[in-house]
Amino acid sequence: MVQVIFLGPPGSGKGTQSARLSELLAVPHISTGDILRTHVAQQTDLGQKARRFMDQGDLVPDQLILNMVQERLDQSDAQKGWILDGFPRNVTQATFVESLVQRQKAEQGSENADANGLSTINLEVPDEVLIERLLARGRADDSEETIRHRLQVYHEQTEPLIQFYSDRNQLSVVNGNLPLDQVTDALKKAIVA
Repeated sequence: MVQVIFLGPPGSGKGTQSARLSELLAVPHISTGDILRTHVAQQTDLGQKARRFMDQGDLVPDQLILNMVQERLDQSDAQKGWILDGFPRNVTQATFVESLVQRQKAEQGSENADANGLSTINLEVPDEVLIERLLARGRADDSEETIRHRLQVYHEQTEPLIQFYSDRNQLSVVNGNLPLDQVTDALKKAIVA
């Protein structure tokens, strides 16, 4: 079973690389950002609550995300594996994913019902490169001020996950500031390792 979590700041290439690996590995690419943007566009209750946080560049609170992720990981196409892009974003969410992985393995009768086998990959890209990339994509929510705030939030709230997964021997670091195909090749090696 392939279970991959992509860490990395906004603009590091998580979405692009997740989509590529999803095709190669034949498992769903699950992006909480895409799911949230869909809810916002459809003006669901969750979308309206989430929009307030997203517009300010803040992380959407855990309680708005956890049930949505659990529901998605319980769907039939995710039973053989998945790639999570943009989640977890903090240690509380990481602990939640760990418990979901353990539950899934136990339900499938796996002898080893712990979270081993989970691969976490951190895409490293310098902040100034990220700012250039995000400004170039031209989204309405990508002003330089908002981007810098999102990077600050990432460094404060999400970077602790690097240590969390490193302590569990579940972390690989990949240079995300290489040409696209080189990053994909490095990711394939990290997942197989």
